[in-house]
Amino acid sequence: MELTPYLDGLRRDLTAAAAPGGPDVTRAAELLSGSLESSVRLTLLEVLSDAAAEITTKLDHITVDVQLRGRDAQLVVTDATPPAASTPAEPATGEADPGDLVRVTLRLSEGLKEAVERMAAASGMSVNAWLVRAITRAVSGEPGPPPHGLKLGKRVTGFAQS
Repeated sequence: MELTPYLDGLRRDLTAAAAPGGPDVTRAAELLSGSLESSVRLTLLEVLSDAAAEITTKLDHITVDVQLRGRDAQLVVTDATPPAASTPAEPATGEADPGDLVRVTLRLSEGLKEAVERMAAASGMSVNAWLVRAITRAVSGEPGPPPHGLKLGKRVTGFAQS
């Protein structure tokens, strides 16, 4: 999804609103719209991410993720329907309702991040969907190796922020 047309529309609207104030006000509006572009682009991405998360809560076994491709956003829909032979994992005691989604910031080393991206791409999944599946398998005690042979220990350390 190309965000530039939306940013151009905002720039035109801001410039048009400033036009009655004269050439100095119009020039100030043009300069302001140029400096606001990065902030507005980031805000649009946050809106798309929140919308994707809300849509995901409404769909069974489907995840919607927003991926950044250059300066544009791409919506990725992943079908996470469990195989027919397996039984759905029960949530751990005290775990939030499966419909509740929260945002978590995860800090990874560059090498680990690249490995996760390769594994997710090889699975045909977004990084978010792949991580959710790996974490779900780890906490549910699901037998068998995690996706693509990733070895998960019983202890997790690091920094997380929500």
